[in-house]
Amino acid sequence: MTVANLQRTILGEMVKIMQANQTDVDFTPLEFRKAMGKFATGVVVISSCHDGQTHAMTANAFMSGSLEPAMVLVSVGNSAASHEKINLGEHFGISILHEDQIQVSHHFAGKHDEHFKPEFEYIADFPVIKNAAVQVVTKLQFSYPCGDHTLFVGLVTHLQQQDGLKPLVFHSGKYAQIAG
Repeated sequence: MTVANLQRTILGEMVKIMQANQTDVDFTPLEFRKAMGKFATGVVVISSCHDGQTHAMTANAFMSGSLEPAMVLVSVGNSAASHEKINLGEHFGISILHEDQIQVSHHFAGKHDEHFKPEFEYIADFPVIKNAAVQVVTKLQFSYPCGDHTLFVGLVTHLQQQDGLKPLVFHSGKYAQIAG
């Protein structure tokens, strides 16, 4: 059994245990999603590379996890196409988008515009979004099942940032701007 197969097996068993332990709640998954959407977040593109192919997805479930050592966490849906690619790779990238990169966000959220082609650049031979406000390359350290998602923890190995850019913000299912 490969490590990826073992992780999928463990993930499947953990999800079953969590579902079995779920107590009755007075809200639907859609209501929960809507409520969590009231927390304003930044927007990132998570990139991975497997068998020489670059894969990327838009996400907003991202956070720094530790300063020393520098670590970040992302939450990725188990059914997302990028989930397996991140799981199989040794690295993943995080590109924190700025307010002028809405088209990039749309593209990697599956809302393709035939006239727009996002560009990657490479840091330490790993793809990240060109001109993003922050570009991070990580080495995958851990993955933790979390219901219908997986938390991926990456040790930051490379970091580039641009100052003076306003972040792309997501709130209540739509993009928002920071005043000022």
